[in-house]
Amino acid sequence: MDIREQLTKRILLCDGAMGTMLQNAGIGPDIPAETINFTHPEIVREIHRQYVEAGADIICTNTFPVNSWRLKGFNYSVEQAITQAVALARSAGAGTVALDLAPIGRMLRPIGDLDFEEAVQSYKEQVRAGLSAGVDLILFETYTDLHELKAAVIAARELTDLPVFCSVTFEENGRMLTGADPLTVVNSLQDLGIDALGVNCSLGPQQMLPLVRQFLKYSKLPVLVQPNAGLPVEVDGRVEYRTNSAEFCRSMTEMVQAGASVIGGCCGTTPEFIRELAAMLSSSEGQKVCLPTPRLTAASSGSRTVVLDERVVVIGERLNPTGKKKLREALLAGDFAYVEDEALAQVRAGAHILDVNVGVPGIDEIDMMRRVVERLTAITDVPLQIDSSEPEVLEIGARLCRGRPILNSVNGKEDSLRQVLPIVKKYGCNVIALTLDDQGIPEDVERRIEIAGKIIKAAEKMGIHRDRIVVDCLTMTAATEPTAPSDTIQALNSIKQIYGVRTCLGASNVSFGLPERKLLNRTFLTMALTAGLDAPITDPTVPEYMETIRSYEALAGKDQGAQDYINAFTGKTQESSDSSAAVEPAEASKANSEGAAARLHKYIRQGFGDRAIPVTRDLLQDYRPLEIVENIVIPALAEVGLDYERGICFLPELVRSADTVNAAFTVLKEEMARSGEVLNYGKIVMATVKGDIHDIGKNIVCAILENYGYEVIDLGKDVPPEKIVQTVREKKIRLVGLSALMTTTVANMALTIQELKAAGLDCQIMVGGAVLDAEYARRIEADYYCKDAMASVKVAQTVFKKEAVG
Repeated sequence: MDIREQLTKRILLCDGAMGTMLQNAGIGPDIPAETINFTHPEIVREIHRQYVEAGADIICTNTFPVNSWRLKGFNYSVEQAITQAVALARSAGAGTVALDLAPIGRMLRPIGDLDFEEAVQSYKEQVRAGLSAGVDLILFETYTDLHELKAAVIAARELTDLPVFCSVTFEENGRMLTGADPLTVVNSLQDLGIDALGVNCSLGPQQMLPLVRQFLKYSKLPVLVQPNAGLPVEVDGRVEYRTNSAEFCRSMTEMVQAGASVIGGCCGTTPEFIRELAAMLSSSEGQKVCLPTPRLTAASSGSRTVVLDERVVVIGERLNPTGKKKLREALLAGDFAYVEDEALAQVRAGAHILDVNVGVPGIDEIDMMRRVVERLTAITDVPLQIDSSEPEVLEIGARLCRGRPILNSVNGKEDSLRQVLPIVKKYGCNVIALTLDDQGIPEDVERRIEIAGKIIKAAEKMGIHRDRIVVDCLTMTAATEPTAPSDTIQALNSIKQIYGVRTCLGASNVSFGLPERKLLNRTFLTMALTAGLDAPITDPTVPEYMETIRSYEALAGKDQGAQDYINAFTGKTQESSDSSAAVEPAEASKANSEGAAARLHKYIRQGFGDRAIPVTRDLLQDYRPLEIVENIVIPALAEVGLDYERGICFLPELVRSADTVNAAFTVLKEEMARSGEVLNYGKIVMATVKGDIHDIGKNIVCAILENYGYEVIDLGKDVPPEKIVQTVREKKIRLVGLSALMTTTVANMALTIQELKAAGLDCQIMVGGAVLDAEYARRIEADYYCKDAMASVKVAQTVFKKEAVG
């Protein structure tokens, strides 16, 4: 029976941990994970066999660490490694073999240096190998970056129609490392053509249960759950987990009864765990629960989701060069600072979504859309609406956007339906449907309703549900068509009632050619909102428009207790989760009036690396480099760090601010080299321990520490204890940072700490990694446990007491 068919009839059981079983079989961290399929095939085969015997329906290949970057230095290609892994799973009697693929190990831009298309090509290499080897499905698991997972899914879907399962991992704060919550994960991925979606690793089953309930609430797809066996502890040099198989099964029963469709285990689980799950599934407790299919219309960025539901959603219209000379000139000149400031001004004014149109005569619109999308997704967490009449431009925006964007737009013309709807389907986007066709914008209401129905029918025929369609009935000017406003309102209301879709509308056209345009616009806006308008496309920097929207929501009962209305008009605006709230509109006069110190502070907060360099040069005319660091750089970074700890901003914003500081430091270090001034609060050795090839987290910590003025000696990944000991001794290091991500390598962290202490070195040790917690750090006698990059800064400040040298 096909996997997709099985998903509709029963709960599927995946296998458990591979790393834990390899450790139990005596495979130490000194043996490279990438080569085990070749050096110890009999052990891998036996582990697969035990999981088959335990009752697992799906056996995952031992390919978690296999990609072209990780295989550098070994005598195996990606194709050879995957072919061997699939053969081992098949020879163990696996009925269904899943090609198990994990994050590449490099962060995508703007957090890291990996280009999106590089990631797509890397995953295509892996998927091609899996297809040639005859896998039955593809499992992308343990993802910390939603955008990388999008690249992986696109790669798979451009090559095959095999079933694809996706699984992400969450921090204890209920978000992915890059900031996505469960709703954002579900909304961004579920319409990309995948077959199951869920969560694995990092957490035990009880900690994972609230996250799973959120997935079940929002997902139209079967939900997959593979927890760890609780949190790890170190016992006699080995990593063990706190949750036994009986406790694990009891928690998993709760998830099954809540509606989970695919279950299994991650770190710390063994065939015994899977055997108990199989027994549970064969009992009355393990019957499949059929849940109602949730429907919502929502757009997402990489970390925030905006639902078009009870509240009015404002789509900012200012990033459209039509009628905007300054924006047109900025796009032609490649002046992205102007574009960024216009975007952030709208967010500050209250825009929930930003419309992005870069269509200027003489410009390479595809390339410009690519560059603007990359810029905007780096500086703000609001979703984007990609606006173009060219399908190729819509596609590049849809492909590169983090999360789920809205495409603007499709219409009733056959060419438009044929060209745009496949893009909407492939990238899982929402789309604005314009009620016009080859005859133009209809004058009568009935024709607009008919065109809306035509678009909805064509979309649903392609598998695009109407909950992804937002209908725009189009506004004509009242100056030439006196009944146009009322016709539009009537069409909007009727379409909502007949088709049950969300609606948007631009309000400014109605007043064209008439005096007191703002008055007419806001009056028409009120009429449209009363008729059921969900998302006005307007200029949020015009106070009158936002006042109208807030007033309507307060009076219509959409703003509970009129709290937002009260806050807006008493100056008590709530703190925005978007760190862009401090940015002023794009006005040269305003920028010029700000002091250089204030500008650098703001640029660090907002992550404007290209702007930091000239303003730092300006500051050097009046201040010494250390004064700039102490009085501007460190305080600004501290504010970003505090926002990070509070959950107001997330890893992308933190890294972007660090990169901005790094840009400023290029100027400061040049001046210090000339003057002899030294910036060094202390030396820190950082390393990923022996046997572990994951260094994303460690690299982020290094970048943050350097930008706080510490000299970081980065020894890289897979670093043997003796090299760390030697470096600490030779460099007289007072603080060492150790990182490990794999359950099979945390034992080497304990060994490294033992050797540092045995050598009698006067240093303190901080540790971090996804498989660690404070209790484990204490047991292996680390001095500090760091749950994230900002925690490492606090440790460094404690150890060195912020004593500057120079």
